[in-house]
Amino acid sequence: MVPDEDFAEQLRHAIGRFVRATRARADTVPATHAAAMGALDREGPQTIAGLAAGRGVKHQSMSRTIGELEALGLVGRAPNPADGRAFLITITPAGAAALEADRASRRHWVADAIAAELTADERRILLAVPGLLNRLSAAGEASRLSAAGEAGGVSVAGEAGQG
Repeated sequence: MVPDEDFAEQLRHAIGRFVRATRARADTVPATHAAAMGALDREGPQTIAGLAAGRGVKHQSMSRTIGELEALGLVGRAPNPADGRAFLITITPAGAAALEADRASRRHWVADAIAAELTADERRILLAVPGLLNRLSAAGEASRLSAAGEAGGVSVAGEAGQG
């Protein structure tokens, strides 16, 4: 059985609603801040241009976000060894701690919701979902990277260190 587009739309909607509910119940760091810090945490130090390209936002927007994070002590700037005129943005220990606190809060909320709302049979079914979603995500990422390569675009890995 191949799911139809109605099912695909229902799944997309349900996943989006779940993500929004989880963030609303658990997050303390604003979404734009968390996205920038998350990229730094996962991918390491980057330029503002690299962060902006990776998030699909304008340089000015990312610069403002980084300025706000820097004022809060959640990110810092270091000289870019590849370009003396530029800086690399790094996540600070306080930033990493704030990010991990939100991640832990999300994990706890999800675990509590699963325990409170789902039957044992439903929990067993749910065990397969992360692996299935990861496979779908990987297929989408591979397709996007392939399309970017065919169009002469820059790969995500290449964006991270660009100035």
